[in-house]
Amino acid sequence: MEPIYKFHFKRDTLSSQMYISSCALDEVLNGRSINFFLDSLDHAIRPSVQSLTFHALRHLGWADFVGNHLVKSYPNSLFRSLFLLSLTLLKFSSTCSKNLDLQVPVYTDFTIVNESVKVANSISFLRPYKGLLNASLRSFLRDASGISMLAKKSSKATWNYQEWWIEKIKTNYPTRWTEILSCADIQAPLTLRVNIKNSNRDNVLNLFNDNGVEAKAFSSSGIVLGRSYSIKDLPGFQQGMWSVQDPGAQLAAPLLCVKDGMKVLDACAAPGGKTSHLLELAEIDLMALDSNKSRLGRLQENLDRLNLYSKNIKIIEGDAKQIGQWWDGKLFDIILADVPCTSSGIVRKHPDIRWIKKNDDIETVRLIQSGIMDSLWKTLVPGGRFLYSTCSIFPEECIYQILLFLEKHNDALLLDSPGQILPTISNVLTVGHDGFFFALLTKAKI
Repeated sequence: MEPIYKFHFKRDTLSSQMYISSCALDEVLNGRSINFFLDSLDHAIRPSVQSLTFHALRHLGWADFVGNHLVKSYPNSLFRSLFLLSLTLLKFSSTCSKNLDLQVPVYTDFTIVNESVKVANSISFLRPYKGLLNASLRSFLRDASGISMLAKKSSKATWNYQEWWIEKIKTNYPTRWTEILSCADIQAPLTLRVNIKNSNRDNVLNLFNDNGVEAKAFSSSGIVLGRSYSIKDLPGFQQGMWSVQDPGAQLAAPLLCVKDGMKVLDACAAPGGKTSHLLELAEIDLMALDSNKSRLGRLQENLDRLNLYSKNIKIIEGDAKQIGQWWDGKLFDIILADVPCTSSGIVRKHPDIRWIKKNDDIETVRLIQSGIMDSLWKTLVPGGRFLYSTCSIFPEECIYQILLFLEKHNDALLLDSPGQILPTISNVLTVGHDGFFFALLTKAKI
């Protein structure tokens, strides 16, 4: 079935972008991730829709507070989404905002209200409420400063997270909680990892410079871009010269010290960012395991594009906990367990996470993580290395998980590891990164 927006709007108008963004926001407000929704969009329209949607999600707590102050009851869920999106745009409009240096969509008050009402007038089940929408948005504009002052009394409206999330970060990081929460309000820079088997960083930087792409180097093989670009249109993408990867995630593969000839397992491997990094570092026999067939397809595509696929690589669909389904009994020298988690460390790139996750999800994924570790440990050779990795900042999924594992497994030894990496913002000296946890273990030779 084709998307409904194709029958109502010209795709290059703000009203069409606002409508599609409202549909995406409605997914989140109903507890669903927007990944599939965004992936279904045409390549040409996705950047503008994603920009609007991510902006709304980064300020959704504030908008929800203001919306409840202005409208007693929403006539339907799409009205609510359109109204909240419009409020987040008005908060940073060219007349309301004093922070125009932030990377946010900026339009005039008139444009925002006019385009929002145009959306309502174009959709049959929103049309009866276009007057309510128009009046409510103008009510906000008449008392924007007063309403915004009221919002400051709400922690959810101030920090734009669910209350339980705010309290958990406060409790676990009492001296850094405001910094951690604030990091996610700023768009992450686009960072790349050069494929050293296919090119080198100087060549890629020269290629970017020749094509007017703002870029600079960081770490051993990283590149950070000066602004947003369409990934597939960047020079070197089709030739497999680089991959998109967060600076924090780029730390994982080097920790394992892979060498030629090693037998390596990348569990929970898709879509293959760390898989490809391992293959770039040495000539290894690698099994890439994941339970998601469609994501494994993306892994295969990435390895093909990077020219890294070979007969020494096995891509297997299977459950990491059920080793009888896929393990041939031969022990691995290296295991990377990038386990499922709440993804609480990557909300800067995935702002829907802070609204769709529940406190109970932490215990659910903790049990899954524990089961994966216990099973995979049986497949590691004595003296081998095992890297436990998450993109979470909740201790239950990170250091507490490792401490429990060490209690259960007398043959497990914790090596020098980065441990908890908290999200940071880029500055003139360093490139910011998302939140990750890395624990490097070895199995004792008994």
